[in-house]
Amino acid sequence: MTLHRFYPIFDHSRWLTRVLPLGVKLVQLRIKDQPDSIVAEQIALSQDLCRQHGATLVINDYWQAAIDAGCEWVHLGQEDLEEADLSAIRRAGLKLGVSTHDDAELDRALAVAPDYIALGPVYPTILKKMKWHEQGLPRLTEWKARVGKIPLVGIGGMSVERAEGVFAAGADIISVVTDITLNADPERRVEQWIDATR
Repeated sequence: MTLHRFYPIFDHSRWLTRVLPLGVKLVQLRIKDQPDSIVAEQIALSQDLCRQHGATLVINDYWQAAIDAGCEWVHLGQEDLEEADLSAIRRAGLKLGVSTHDDAELDRALAVAPDYIALGPVYPTILKKMKWHEQGLPRLTEWKARVGKIPLVGIGGMSVERAEGVFAAGADIISVVTDITLNADPERRVEQWIDATR
C-alpha cells in the first residue's frame, strides 16, 4: 500500500468535510481531551467520510477505539507506544505509525516494525510545547538512511514553500497541521499542498 505524500492532521470531522472533497487522500484524526463517546462518534463520522472519498484515515492514540470501529490505521506517540497493546493492534490488522524525536525513540519504533515513522519537529512548531528543538533537514536524511524502505513522515513547522526541501532531504510524506488550520483560506492552502505533493 502506497501512502500519499500529503498528510494533514485535524482534530474534528468537520475539517474532513471541508478538505476531502478537494482531493486529500491521507488524513489523521487527532482528538485530545474528549470523552470516549465523542471519540467514538468522531471516529465513525471520519471513517464514513474517508470511505466516501477513497481516503485513508489514521487514528491518533485511541487504538482500542480504532479497533472497535474497524479502522485500518493507528498512530502512536512514544508514551502511547509504551501503554498500547501492540499484539491486539496487530491481531486486529491495523497498520501502525509511530512518532520519533531522538535516537532512542527511533530504536524503540523500529523494534515494533511500524508501517511508517514520523520525525519531528523538522522546523520550529507552534502546535505544542516540546522538549525537542527543531530537528532540521540533515536529521531527515539521517533517519531515512536508517529506516530504509519504511515510509518517513516529516512533521513540524511545515509549509508549502518548504515541501520541496523536505522531500529532497529524505521525507516520503509531509504531515501538516497549523499551516492549514490557522490559514485564512484553509481550502486554498490544501489545494496548494496537493499541487506541491503530486
